[in-house]
Amino acid sequence: MRIGSSIALIAIGAILAFALAPGLIPFLDQVLVGYILMVVGVIGLIISIAMSNRTRRTVVERRTAPETVVERRAAPDTVVERRPEV
Repeated sequence: MRIGSSIALIAIGAILAFALAPGLIPFLDQVLVGYILMVVGVIGLIISIAMSNRTRRTVVERRTAPETVVERRAAPDTVVERRPEV
């Protein structure tokens, strides 16, 4: 059950429970059926959101420039930078 079908069940259940006059459908407690449909829709909505969060994880790979090696020589103010050969 996806998000759209869960919302549809909630909407149909709300219509049965609140909008229609009780007793419109003979031999059926439509208010109870409406509440059951709303509960099933909410449970389906929670499960579908949880499953979509689990399957939509994104892997990001970042590539950086080659490392720079800094060497300090005898004179304290002299800095030589050299990049490792690839």
